[in-house]
Amino acid sequence: MIGTAAAGRPVSITGLGSRVPDRIVTNDELARLVDTSDEWIVERTGIRERHIAAPEMATSDMAIEAARCALRQRGIDATEINALIVCTVTPDHFFPSTACLVQNSIGAKGAWGFDLIAACSGFLYGLTVGANLVMAGTHKKVLVIGSDTMSRIIDYTDRATCVLFGDGAGAMLIEPASEGDDGSGFIDFLGEIDGSGGDFLKMPAGGSRQPASHETVDRKLHFVHQEGSQVFKYASRKMHEVCRDLLERNGLTVDDVGIMIPHQANIRIIKAAGDRLGIAPERVMINIERYGNTTAGTLPLATRDAIAEGRLKKGDIVMFAAVGAGYTVGASLWRWAY
Repeated sequence: MIGTAAAGRPVSITGLGSRVPDRIVTNDELARLVDTSDEWIVERTGIRERHIAAPEMATSDMAIEAARCALRQRGIDATEINALIVCTVTPDHFFPSTACLVQNSIGAKGAWGFDLIAACSGFLYGLTVGANLVMAGTHKKVLVIGSDTMSRIIDYTDRATCVLFGDGAGAMLIEPASEGDDGSGFIDFLGEIDGSGGDFLKMPAGGSRQPASHETVDRKLHFVHQEGSQVFKYASRKMHEVCRDLLERNGLTVDDVGIMIPHQANIRIIKAAGDRLGIAPERVMINIERYGNTTAGTLPLATRDAIAEGRLKKGDIVMFAAVGAGYTVGASLWRWAY
């Protein structure tokens, strides 16, 4: 595992925004499409409902609204943004990047940016890249956005995957920490990728290996394909390991963590990782029941809800953690600044 300890100037998360589509799809509605039930889905995943984008809504639309929300909360104009990082596996197009679409729409003149693909770890990776840009002293304001319209790449005849995913977006603004912040901000990151697990969770077609054709469409190769048992075993183990190693490296224990905000993929994965760490359940944020797995959107959405519920407060150490397709793995520690 490779880590990034905060060695440059202190940086903080200073703004947070989000957007989920208005339409809510319940488990009972999915039970009319595939052989499943509300009880079956809740028991195995913890999900009760998910938000699904209308046909005219794309990934950039949610990203733009989440970005504007974060800027309003911070009280700044988009022209102050130096860089945009959009984390997604469901871009509007292969090119131009979704970051270009967002930059143009919000009016972030003079900013540069790019899309980052790390599946369910995407937002965590983007947050770490953004923190390092500001820590280095080359940027003053970096906007990191996680946005995915997973409903566009889900086969709603496949019970194993269609119950898991929803659509949503969130954004965080990263800036130099203010004087007198008393140690608030980025502490450390630890990450790893393991390509040997790539076949267990993927969208097989649409790239240069298997470009779109009548055959790939007929074979449903443009949808998410997952071997659930393999993913579950890996994610449960690695989320625990990366969090454990990150805490040990920083001389911390789970008792020092105010709240753990894990990627919301499956309630059993979250609980297994929490149990292995020995962290009290009330200090593990879970909101999967309302949104499902929104991929790059889960961490900012869960952070928003943790603040709203009074579970994340200024001065708390928050530990973000994620495991995603690839495989991608990561965890980061921040002291919350507001």
